[in-house]
Amino acid sequence: MRFRNVVPVNASENDGASNGDARSSSSTTDYEDSSAGNGYCLPPREIRDIVDAPPLPTLSFSPNRDKILFLKRRSLPPLAELARPEEKLAGVRIDGKCNSRSRMSYYTGIGIYQIMDDGTLGPEKELSGLPSGAKINFLTWRTGRSSMLKVWVADIEAGKARPLFEAPDIFLNAVFDNFVWVNNSTLLVCTIPLSRGGPPKKPLVPSGPKIQSNEQKDIIQTRTYQDLLKDEYDEDLFDYYGTSQLLLVTLDGSVKPIGSPAIYTSLDPSPDEKYIMISSMHRPYSFTVPCGRFPRKVDLWSADGKFLRELCDLPLAEDIPITHNSVRRGKRSIHWRADKPSTLVWGISWCDDSLALVYESWYRTRRLRTWIISPGCESATPRILFDRSSEDVYSDPGSPMLRKTSIGTYVIAKIKKESDEGTYLLLNGSGATPQGNIPFLDLFDINTGNKERIWESDKEKYYETVVALMCDQDEGDIYVNQLRVLTSKESKTENTQYFILSWPEKKATQVTNFPHPYPQLSSLKKEMIRYQRRDGVQLTATLYLPPDYDPARDGPLPSLMWSYPGEFKSKDAAGQAIENFLSFKSPANTSIPSWIAYKALTGQSNVLGQSYRKCPTYLKGYRNSKLVIPRILMTWYVEQLVASAEAAVEEVIRRGVAHPDKIAVGGHSYGAFMTANLLAHAPHLFCCGIARSGAYNRTLTPFGFQNEDRTLWEAVDTYVEMSPFISANKIKKPILLIHGEEDNNPGTLTMQSDRFYNALKGHGALCRLVILPFESHGYAARESVMHVLWETDRWLQKYCVTANLSNASVDPNEHEEDASSSISDRESKVGAAGGVAEQPDHEIDKIHTMHRYNWYDPEQLIL
Repeated sequence: MRFRNVVPVNASENDGASNGDARSSSSTTDYEDSSAGNGYCLPPREIRDIVDAPPLPTLSFSPNRDKILFLKRRSLPPLAELARPEEKLAGVRIDGKCNSRSRMSYYTGIGIYQIMDDGTLGPEKELSGLPSGAKINFLTWRTGRSSMLKVWVADIEAGKARPLFEAPDIFLNAVFDNFVWVNNSTLLVCTIPLSRGGPPKKPLVPSGPKIQSNEQKDIIQTRTYQDLLKDEYDEDLFDYYGTSQLLLVTLDGSVKPIGSPAIYTSLDPSPDEKYIMISSMHRPYSFTVPCGRFPRKVDLWSADGKFLRELCDLPLAEDIPITHNSVRRGKRSIHWRADKPSTLVWGISWCDDSLALVYESWYRTRRLRTWIISPGCESATPRILFDRSSEDVYSDPGSPMLRKTSIGTYVIAKIKKESDEGTYLLLNGSGATPQGNIPFLDLFDINTGNKERIWESDKEKYYETVVALMCDQDEGDIYVNQLRVLTSKESKTENTQYFILSWPEKKATQVTNFPHPYPQLSSLKKEMIRYQRRDGVQLTATLYLPPDYDPARDGPLPSLMWSYPGEFKSKDAAGQAIENFLSFKSPANTSIPSWIAYKALTGQSNVLGQSYRKCPTYLKGYRNSKLVIPRILMTWYVEQLVASAEAAVEEVIRRGVAHPDKIAVGGHSYGAFMTANLLAHAPHLFCCGIARSGAYNRTLTPFGFQNEDRTLWEAVDTYVEMSPFISANKIKKPILLIHGEEDNNPGTLTMQSDRFYNALKGHGALCRLVILPFESHGYAARESVMHVLWETDRWLQKYCVTANLSNASVDPNEHEEDASSSISDRESKVGAAGGVAEQPDHEIDKIHTMHRYNWYDPEQLIL
């Protein structure tokens, strides 16, 4: 069988393929398709250029707000990095050679900029002194010359870095916590014990069988966690890699070991630098739950390393119920009060003795309350500040902005007005509205509840957000007419830039001038569409169209609906819009956006993205890029799923943008589950589907999944009826299954796709299974992402764009015929359909806060 638009090429093009049998798509050449598939394949050059575009740097500001770091990143890592050996222990994946979490992201360089008085940036100063090829992240670096991790100190004024330890045999243990500033000249560091030898050897012959016992009749219900400990050897290996020796080290090189080696998981100095709260975990371990539920001990130490007292020792927590809002017994979330020298508290957001906020939530009712208290006044009665549904995004008042204190902590910022004794907070909100998100900054009087909107994002062209305060570097009151905030600004076609906004004129000074990473996408059309489900649920979605596309002139196009299901408690909440349709969407974070952008840009498709909103007892309907389904009433899942899909399909057909016989459906994770169900129960809507990293048999997740907290035995019919695996005999439309071979997400074991594929194949369904070596739940390696794009392009080109419409839905054996001659001249110019990606990775797309990069002294940064 022959196809246009794809051609085998030799890997000597050096496009990142890992072997000599890489293939690439071409817009002009035919190729002989191999259904078995050999080696990694490459999508068209246009897609590769989008995926390989250098990512924009991440920003980090110094505590004094006078310097900014550009943390430079590279594009996708090669598969060889994912292929490094790793130990899977107690829910943690460990790179044994580095003694750290495996697959850590990193930066490739650091640019230092001075922020001038007018808000502009001075010339770049490149940080020097690091080894050649250093890989840097917020806690360490590693190079090819040594697989172990070291700590370096960077002098930002001089632009030079040096090792923290003079001794060559002191290495960082980064499996759990790694290091903290104790004061402005001393750090507490988790290191690999010098006395540690090689890792324990796995016995060739076991000493006995593996036994687990519940003779005491405990009720233990857990989700399907992966990478758990399996035997005594795993327990020993977990101890080996997790155990650290704590060292107090000064910047002048003196080193002092403190305490005994243990698995230290958290190091937290008090604001006054006199104490350190240290958490550790210990045996007995569990083969049932991950290490986050292992016994946990919290101790108080002096800053010079003397043990003072035990705060708590929490037992093994295997028996936490699977219902929402369930927690382990005992003290938890212990932290230092941010506005006091050394006071320990549980779960409060602090300002000072006159003001603190306590948050209360309950999932089953979706109630979210914010209480205001006065910690220093025992006679003051707590009162409710906000009381709302967590699902009602339109009523979200925003979150109080924080300011830095003189002792380096962050507290709720109090704002003053000239000649006004009132107490005000700055509420930074996303501003969800029926027209999409319009972020805002409100001045909120905590005594009267009155609000004054002092800033709001542009509503016509740009999407703007407030990122951080830039006027909190000095002690004292902050006045509203002296405000300075960092904002981001972007549009549908313009990438994010950052500005400093200064009051009272609200003058915006541009801080960054990043080049457009994807200039070829600047003309892509994006709009929000509204429609209604038959039961009255109002829905919205994002629609991507080719540039200059006119449905009246050009006719309907092949389309892809990419979505993710969700659940809601009310019909009204399910219909709310939660996205700003003026925002810039980076296509390079996942594979689907890159493919979408290419197809829409070349005029080959349109793309419909349902939103991440959900519906409850109502649970019906889509909402902005993802779907809407019920929580307790999961019994109605299929009915509502189909109704939501019908509403979306009817709307794009009504608009004349989608060919009714050429609409594909796809999704990732729970979206893959959705895709399989729609092909089983609504085959009249879609011509084919793509399901990535999904779970298809809910009986394999018997103690709850997603937001379902009933067990299989409490809701047998629901588990069975929701499982597309049980309906495999009903799936007649082509379905492409993709899954990472090392998926560690609870519920989506790789076995789910293996067994679903076998069930489909056993009923003669047209299906294809692609297992990506070394990949987890999301796909990271360049080879994998490129191959997924190639598979996506091939599948939709074959079964959506050029499918034989009269036979494709009837006889799966007919797919071997070349149907390209059966479509019109206009349709022959149309490529595969497009789609909308999962939520963006905010850790990549957004600015990181200062404390994440372990700033302490304004001129010292730890790497």
